[in-house]
Amino acid sequence: MSNGESSVHGRVLLVEGHNDMHVVAHLWGQRYNTGPDFRISVKDGIDELLQSIRGEILNDERTAVGILVDADDCLMSRWQAVTDKLKTADITPPPNPISLGTIIESNPRVGVWLMPDNQSPGELEDFIKAMIPPYDPVWPLSESYIDGIPQEDRKFTSGKTLRAKVNAWLATREAPRPIGTAIRAGDLDVNAQISSNFVNWLQQLFG
Repeated sequence: MSNGESSVHGRVLLVEGHNDMHVVAHLWGQRYNTGPDFRISVKDGIDELLQSIRGEILNDERTAVGILVDADDCLMSRWQAVTDKLKTADITPPPNPISLGTIIESNPRVGVWLMPDNQSPGELEDFIKAMIPPYDPVWPLSESYIDGIPQEDRKFTSGKTLRAKVNAWLATREAPRPIGTAIRAGDLDVNAQISSNFVNWLQQLFG
């Protein structure tokens, strides 16, 4: 294994699913014109991710471990779930998440990002919504379309309404595409404040 490969292997970002992976990879690529210089490890949901934290941190090859999770309905509950796992690996987290992304100078270095912005409840789709260009004329129409679907005809839960709106918006692009490739195509603003903060956190954690 080359030194470059060993270095990437030592830096890992844990994510809940494939959409997270593609968003991270495309955001990084748009900013730096190259693939991430860290490995993205896709887990099968939040439970598997939480269970993997201790083992990843105690892996002797790790130099930096990032943890990317949705805050969902209660940011502090999700923060507690993550930090409880960190403590089992002798990592001492701050009492509250840091707004620009938490980085703990430990061995290995550990970072935590709670989607969307470390301060609000929500998920990946809230992060993506903040990247839709201001005054986009189609976004209000996408919202109205989903809001206008009668409750009895909805196949999604109330908690996934924003996801439906984001996907409705994506469907109106010149070539409808998944979230990650919409970033590459320029449909989403990679220089939005929220995405800039996130990429800066990645750079500080793995740079």
